[in-house]
This record gives sequence, C-alpha cells and structure tokens, in this order.
Amino acid sequence: MTTRVAAIDCGTNSIRLLIADLPDPAAGPGAPLVDLSRRMEIVRLGQGVDKTGRLAPEAIERTRVALAAYAAEIEKLGADRVRMCATSASRDASNAGDFQTMVERTLGVAPEVVTGDEEARLSFTGAVRGLPADAREPYLVIDIGGGSTEFVVGTRSDGVEAAISMDIGCVRMTERHLLGDPPGLDEIAAAQADITEAVDRALEAVPGRKAATLVGLAGSVTTVVAIAEGLTEYEPGRIHHARVSYDAVAEVTADLLAKTREQRLAIPVMHPGRADVIGAGALVLRTIMERAGMSAVVASEHDILDGIAWSLLPSPN
Repeated sequence: MTTRVAAIDCGTNSIRLLIADLPDPAAGPGAPLVDLSRRMEIVRLGQGVDKTGRLAPEAIERTRVALAAYAAEIEKLGADRVRMCATSASRDASNAGDFQTMVERTLGVAPEVVTGDEEARLSFTGAVRGLPADAREPYLVIDIGGGSTEFVVGTRSDGVEAAISMDIGCVRMTERHLLGDPPGLDEIAAAQADITEAVDRALEAVPGRKAATLVGLAGSVTTVVAIAEGLTEYEPGRIHHARVSYDAVAEVTADLLAKTREQRLAIPVMHPGRADVIGAGALVLRTIMERAGMSAVVASEHDILDGIAWSLLPSPN
C-alpha cells in the first residue's frame, strides 16, 4: 500500500513543498516515489541573520504566506504524514521561537530545526536514489543552500560515511562579501578566501577528495547547470542528472560575477529571487570542484526535500 506524504523544506532562501506517494515498503529499495505536487517560493527567511542574529519580521511574514498556501495544498490532496524541516537560518536565529510558533499556527505541525548533520543525511538520501548506474561510488553530495553548504560522502549500499555542514551558503556569502553590483575584484577575492578555507576543512572532515562522483543539489547548482547547458527555459527533466565539466562551471561563474543584477535577471533560466545571490552560489560550486579535484558535477533535482519525504516511509512489517 502506498503512503501519501507531505514534505516541506524551509531553508535560508526558499521554502519548498513536495506531496508524493511513497511505494509499499515491500516493493524494495529501487521503487520510486510518485510526485503529486512540487512547489517553491523564494522567501529569504535568512535575510540579515548573518549580521543581526535574528529573523526579520518581514521574512517570517513572507514565509507564513507561502506556508499557508502549502497547507491548503496539503489539505486538498490529503497526506497520511507531514514533516517540515527548517535548516540553517532558523538554527542560527535568536528569535527562532517566533518562527516555530508561526509554523504551528499555520501548518498545524511543529517544524523540526534539524542539525547540519541530519540536513546532510536527508540530502544524501534524496540525491542518491535513482542516480544513473554509471555514477561511480563513493559519492560526494553537496547541497548549496542559502546559509550553509552540506558535504556528505557515502555509497548507495552503505549509506552515509561522513557528513558536515559549513556556513558558506549563497545568501550568507553575498551579504558578507559580494556587496557591489557587480561585485568588485576585492570582494570576490574575500569571498573566495572565505569559501576556500571552509571547503578545505570540509573535504578533510568527510573525506571528499576520495569520492569518485560529485553530485550537486539545490538552486545554485541547477541554475549554473541550466546556463552551462544553454537552456532557454528552466527544464528540470534536462537538468536532472546532467553532467557538466569544471571548465563550464568556471566559465559560468566568472560570467555571473561580472554581470549586474539586472543582467543576471535577463538570463532565461534565472529565478528572480535567485539573481542577487547566484554569483556566490556558483563560486561555492566552482571552489568545491577545484579543491576536490573534480572534473565534472552531476546535477540532481532530487535533494533534501525528497529525503524528508523518504524519511516518512513506514517501516516494513
């Protein structure tokens, strides 16, 4: 019997919903989930958190509006189980209680403010199910969010070997370093140094340099891949499991960092809410590939959101 679940991922930059039917546990590990609804809104919950240590009231309100629409969708389609995970911004904020109260009133369930380790493991689960057979193990899965980037090494059969979360997300790096429009060379150099230091520590901890395949998750990665592939509109089916070389990522990154926000907005695949932070996200991706010695990245449209959904799968009797 299938199980209908609703998964919500609330990050620093966006909030996303997946309503899906999970297969009967007896069907085995290869059975896929069936999407019923996938939605995403840029709410920038982490606006200013790196500087103030607090969630801005207007950011909480933007999130509430999006969450109310998700609650209506969940009620319409029905779900046996609902899980909402909140990540980097709500871990860091001193007024996280205001956010949690809002969620309980709007959604009817409490948000789980997951640790960086749990965030990484959920991302890994979502990413590796369904990877092409020629994607060699072990995998280094990276999830570039708004406030943090998760690094996870593991295999399909044995699961996660090691995981770590680093505070080098695209919103955090933009607000900390990339203030010009376009950012100046000194700003880019400062961001590069900050990111490189964090990436090197992460790759030693997980250990990422021993991985055979790099799998990249979340909007920064999929947007860079869409640009590198020359897409004229955002097509998840063409982005999912596309393999893009380091040289192509480096070229896209340099181009994004040289453009103004208005010029980035004109890129056909660019989400309006991502245009001001995509340069930093691309820089994180490029740096990881460079420091890990990866010649290519495999993009995945399946990530922590899918991992949250799979976590709701009932145990087989």
